[in-house]
Amino acid sequence: MLSVQSVPIIEATLPTVGERMPAIARNFYHRMLTAHPELFDGLFSRSNQKNGTQQQALAASVAMFATHLLKNPDSAPEIMLSRIAHKHVSLGIRPEQYDIVYKYLFEAIADELSDVISAEIAAAWTEVYWLMAHALIKQENGLYAGLASDQALAPWTVIKKEKAGTDAITFTLVPADDTPVSDSKPGQYVGVTVKMPDGIHQVRQYTLSAGTGSDVRVFTTKLDADGEVSPALHRDVQVGDQLTLSHPCGDVTLNEEDGPLILASAGIGCTPSASILRSLAEADSTREVLVLHAESTLERWALRDQMRTDVAHLGSATMQLWLEKPTEESHAGFMSLDGVTIPKNASMYLCGPLPFMRKIRSQALASGVPAQRIHYEVFGPDLWLAGADADA
Repeated sequence: MLSVQSVPIIEATLPTVGERMPAIARNFYHRMLTAHPELFDGLFSRSNQKNGTQQQALAASVAMFATHLLKNPDSAPEIMLSRIAHKHVSLGIRPEQYDIVYKYLFEAIADELSDVISAEIAAAWTEVYWLMAHALIKQENGLYAGLASDQALAPWTVIKKEKAGTDAITFTLVPADDTPVSDSKPGQYVGVTVKMPDGIHQVRQYTLSAGTGSDVRVFTTKLDADGEVSPALHRDVQVGDQLTLSHPCGDVTLNEEDGPLILASAGIGCTPSASILRSLAEADSTREVLVLHAESTLERWALRDQMRTDVAHLGSATMQLWLEKPTEESHAGFMSLDGVTIPKNASMYLCGPLPFMRKIRSQALASGVPAQRIHYEVFGPDLWLAGADADA
């Protein structure tokens, strides 16, 4: 909860700080990564820094947290904090690193707000920062405590590398040492550390596309020709090589209810759907499941065989497909819920490009699916938090 003296200051300065937060975020990352270039090695994404998405995500999260404190002084934005905390655990972030962030963030704030900054304004926003930081540290400590090992990262050996569709590859890995391994839940991801040609390690989060438990990790990655990590995985990593993996993370996981499920995905966003489907098939679930998937072509669908097999195994599962180049078994064009019968009391899981998720989420809300029953996963920095979670 914000102190009494800070509330009017944050209320008065939030419009200005919110407007300038993108510039503050850029300033902050420049300062911190100039002073600590080693943070690029195994922690910060060079691609996300280059395209600006990491800066946008930081700006949105700080502004949203401050706004929430003003509107809901007795609570915190739990969805946002959980999303960030899981991502931090997949990177092995520790409490002492928040001190580094504070130093450079507030140097950036002082710089970008030099025309209006005062001791009182600085103190109020310091309070906001540490309220957010301590809330995250608390969640992250709880997540770490639930892991099988206090070692955040461990080596895994690639035992299979298989083509998936026209531009994706599925990797299967087993533990490379005796580090205790945490069980995974359907829909979770792991942080995968890959050594780049220049020797710098970069981390990306990939959804576990099949299997739960602890003895194997399976993830599927689509080639991003303009990216940095997926080309290295596709080109350089071979069977027998080792990759560094985090424990399973992510809060968009299959609920334990027995009500109907809608799994809606587009492109490589099918990986969480495939993971959830596989877990349901392995459990011989009787839940009603409606699988909706959109793809450009049938051949490009990365997990087509796996998903079709699992839908066929589940007696109460059905599937609808949308293709830009349609076949006899598909709808033509982009996915739409128009004409789709939405089961009563259904929970929806969404994953795919942001425009796709915005459209389908809006249609699901219009169809009567409550916001709290619509769960979504974003690949990369979550730039949708403020818009999607405001309705929840």
